Amino acid sequence: MFVRCPRSKLSVWAALCVLVLCWLYIYPVYRLPSDKEIVNEVLRQGQEWKKNQTGIHLFRNLLKVCCDPRKMFAVTKENSPLGKVIWYDGELFHSRTVNNDTYPLFVQETPLQAPLKRCAVVGNGGVLKRSGCGRDIDGADFILRCNLPPLSKEYTEDVGTRTHLVTANPSIIEKRFQNLLWSRKAFVDGMRAYGASYIYMPAFSMKPGTEPSLRAYHALADSGSSQTLLFANPDFLRSVGGFWKARGIHAKRLSTGLFLASLALGLCEDVDLYGFWPFSVDLEERPISHHYYDNVLPFSGFHAMPEEFLQLWQLHKSGILRMHIGTCPSAPA
Repeated sequence: MFVRCPRSKLSVWAALCVLVLCWLYIYPVYRLPSDKEIVNEVLRQGQEWKKNQTGIHLFRNLLKVCCDPRKMFAVTKENSPLGKVIWYDGELFHSRTVNNDTYPLFVQETPLQAPLKRCAVVGNGGVLKRSGCGRDIDGADFILRCNLPPLSKEYTEDVGTRTHLVTANPSIIEKRFQNLLWSRKAFVDGMRAYGASYIYMPAFSMKPGTEPSLRAYHALADSGSSQTLLFANPDFLRSVGGFWKARGIHAKRLSTGLFLASLALGLCEDVDLYGFWPFSVDLEERPISHHYYDNVLPFSGFHAMPEEFLQLWQLHKSGILRMHIGTCPSAPA
């Protein structure tokens, strides 16, 4: 017996089909390679790498057009004058107007004006353990690190000691230093590990992160610290997110490592990446921890770390940056 579907149901199904087709067009479905496949791909590439000066120049220009890292990576008096409305990049419809309380906290202009030569961006991947990359990293002209990583003596051989810029997520201030509500000493003492560096905080990304970031600023200023706290410019974070989304990374938010790699690609003549390996096995297929200092996993679905790695690996193969995976040539015998 043939049963006719009501016209209303047909129209609903037709609309759903159109919606699905549009979604697939905008966000095409593809199979992400397995950890083993990626390991094999990296091994096939081997240690061969050749710098592509033309590619570096073209990629830097792409970043300048979309995001202008040199002028926009930090909130400054120059790009955020009194009265400007700063729109948070991580929360829709939330903003903060620059007033007499916040304006004095901004640096006059972006401090990284001079062209930087060799930059080392150090991720926190477990692949850094027993890598012996510390000497290589410390040999760079400018070193960027993610989220206040430990640099104590047991890690020195693998991750080095020098730092020029380190990010500090407000969630770290909340969890590790109790939001700086009771004592600031542990925070100030802990920051000495990073020397006279820039501390880079996304104070205007999510509303809950603003006050901890401002407290961190005052804690360092009041202690006479030699460090300079820079607030990440949400316009820069938003534009970098759009830049990578257009290239196939679809995540709620880019990782701190990819933001720093993007900054380095926009500012530096040569970019070396260390500790960017978000997989559960190393190049010899041995299990490794998520970080070089612990095995705490990130929240599922927040970042798209394997997608980010594949994008950066393509840049490595193109000679635009250099990724160091496994043991460094300068590692002690």
